[in-house]
Amino acid sequence: MTTSRIHITQGEQAVASDPSVVITTLLGSCVSCCLWDPVAGVGGMNHMLLTTSAGDDGASNLVGINAMELLINEILKKGGHRENLRAKAFGGAQMVAGLSEIGKQNSAFILDFLDQEGIACDGHSLGGETARHLMFWPATGRVMQKVRTDAVREDATLVQAPSTPGNELELF
Repeated sequence: MTTSRIHITQGEQAVASDPSVVITTLLGSCVSCCLWDPVAGVGGMNHMLLTTSAGDDGASNLVGINAMELLINEILKKGGHRENLRAKAFGGAQMVAGLSEIGKQNSAFILDFLDQEGIACDGHSLGGETARHLMFWPATGRVMQKVRTDAVREDATLVQAPSTPGNELELF
């Protein structure tokens, strides 16, 4: 049987019921939810860059909720049933030391969403400091994860102002 690959990137999703289809992605601080209906044999995966957004009145998780609802609706359109849905969650690493904890926030969002929606999470691999490469077979719920030890870990450094005041323009 020939395998058909669908690669998704930030902000994308894919849904399929063909057993020969595998959905792939590469995650850092982003999170992906692998969601499937084992009875109907249909599922999908999304790749969420940010699960929350800052608005005038504080943080809002509508970005993540929208991504999850779009994924669920596509699965339902292809014959899945909400009460049968199972999930696995991945990603949420802190890829740059010293910067925001967006990976931790993304991880918390996905677990909270699944809990609030009553969707069983069969497993997750969240957090840490390394990227992950995922392969998901949506018809069966099988997931393979490869932790990318070859990814470069960066440190955020503070930019310091010059120690002498004034306009030290240098022409070259």
